[in-house]
Amino acid sequence: MNPRRAQEIAASPVMANVTYNGLPIYIQHVDEQNETARIYPLDQPENEQEVPLYSLREE
Repeated sequence: MNPRRAQEIAASPVMANVTYNGLPIYIQHVDEQNETARIYPLDQPENEQEVPLYSLREE
């Protein structure tokens, strides 16, 4: 996913269908400089992780 689109999704009040390793996730924060995002699985909000943007897919 490109950094600009990830930032748009993170800032939007509308929930986008984004996955990481096939699991639906929520994007909390995007670091455009490092091309990473802080995410968590929708069913596990306590399981935050930092992942590369290229690993995110918008369905």
